[in-house]
Amino acid sequence: MFRRLIGVVVAVLLTFQLFIGSATAVELDEATRTVPLNEQGETIVLSLKQVKQGKTLFNSTCSQCHAGGVTKTNQNVGLTPEDLAGALPNRNNIEGLVDYMKNPTTYDGQEEISEIHPSFKSADIFTEMRNLTDEDLVAIAGHILLQPKVVGTKWGGGKIYY
Repeated sequence: MFRRLIGVVVAVLLTFQLFIGSATAVELDEATRTVPLNEQGETIVLSLKQVKQGKTLFNSTCSQCHAGGVTKTNQNVGLTPEDLAGALPNRNNIEGLVDYMKNPTTYDGQEEISEIHPSFKSADIFTEMRNLTDEDLVAIAGHILLQPKVVGTKWGGGKIYY
């Protein structure tokens, strides 16, 4: 009897999770999933698969240092649209972020930092980068650019006033 009750509770919880997960995906309409592609102003609409993949990859690869869009090693520079736009080269678009993940440089773009920031160049040091593809980097970049639209000023450590 007890096992049957546990089974029913688990089934209800899984059904609820499936329903909530589906509702969340529906809320991300095409306008929300549209993010900047490059500095020329072109945009790209992320697929729901890319959105899910980007979140998963960001959480497993980047969130140790960038939880919630904050940069733990330098709280002055986060992953907010404003911070990304102020970097040289500009990083507030898919192409800029993908380039950064391949060839990281300081915020002013003057020095390469692949020995201290995960990248394709430093995959021997940062093993989490070894199995990522260009498509994975696009999904991660999409996640970074999508989060301000989804969670607002919470992304990057912004303050929320109620």
